[in-house]
Amino acid sequence: MGTKDGKHNNSEASALFRSAVADAEPLKTPARHQSKPAAKPAARARRRAEQHTPDDLTPPPQETSLVEAGERLFYQQGSVNRTTIKNLRRGNMKPAAQIDLHGLTSAEAHAELREFVAACRHEGLRCIRVVHGKGLTSGSRGPVLKNGVNNWLRLWDDVLAFCSAPDNDGGTGAAYVLLKKA
Repeated sequence: MGTKDGKHNNSEASALFRSAVADAEPLKTPARHQSKPAAKPAARARRRAEQHTPDDLTPPPQETSLVEAGERLFYQQGSVNRTTIKNLRRGNMKPAAQIDLHGLTSAEAHAELREFVAACRHEGLRCIRVVHGKGLTSGSRGPVLKNGVNNWLRLWDDVLAFCSAPDNDGGTGAAYVLLKKA
C-alpha cells in the first residue's frame, strides 16, 4: 500500500481518508441570530451604487458634533442607569448583531444604519455593534463615518446609549449601541 519510504501515494491516501470519514455527518448547531456576513466593503459599495441613484438617497442630517480619529464616543439618555452604562462601556453586554459601514458613502451609511437599527429593534435586540472605522484615511475631512454615526445615533429615539467598543472589539473604530426594548 505504501512506497519504499513509507508514504502513501495520492490515490491511496484519498481512498483511505474517504473510508475513514464515510459515516461522518455534519454537526447540527442550534439556530441563533447572526448578523449578515460582512461583505467586502468595495463590493457592498458597488452593489449599493448599482441599486440606487443619488436622487433616491435621503441625505443624512447635518453634523453638529465633531470627534477626532482616536477619540472615544459616548452618549446616554437620562433614563439609562449607571450600572447598565458601566456594563456597556466595559463590554459586558455582548452585541447580538453588527454592521460594518466601511466603504460606504455618508448617505449610504446613514440609510444602512437606520435600516439596521430598526430591524434590530424589531427583533428585540438590546445591544448591537456598529463598525464605522477610525477615519485614519479620511485626511483633512476627519473621520467622516465616525462623526456621522456619533450624530445620527443621538437623533434616533430607538437609541438609549452608545459608546466606543472595548479595545479588543474595535476600540474607537466601533461602537456598542444600546437599544430600547421592543
